[in-house]
Amino acid sequence: MPTKTSLEGRARELVKDKNFAHVAIPREDGTVQSVVVWADVDDSDRIVLNSAEGRAWPRNLRRAGNATVSVANAENPYEFVSVNGRLVEDTHDGADDVIDALAKKYLDADSYPFRREGEQRVTFLLEPERVAHHGG
Repeated sequence: MPTKTSLEGRARELVKDKNFAHVAIPREDGTVQSVVVWADVDDSDRIVLNSAEGRAWPRNLRRAGNATVSVANAENPYEFVSVNGRLVEDTHDGADDVIDALAKKYLDADSYPFRREGEQRVTFLLEPERVAHHGG
């Protein structure tokens, strides 16, 4: 299937559904860091990620300014979407609400149950620059 520059149709559905995302980010030494995270899509079709300050992957994302996000269909892992995205927003504003919404999506919990005392949440928005949907 040809690549696109927007997250739409089935590709958007895969990210919107309860499927885990794999985020690949180049490290400073040129190796690639890959992490499994919760993800969602906002009303502008940007990928929404959330983390706690102090972790390595947010630091690497800020430095690199882009990442590749892959999301496989949990019911059929041969169907997946791969999104190359550019970091367009990095904010603490509303980040606790975002992790609570992600906890609702993935755990059906009203609030994020793994919050640690003193933890500061951060939300990242990635603007898709290349979208490829495979399988399905």
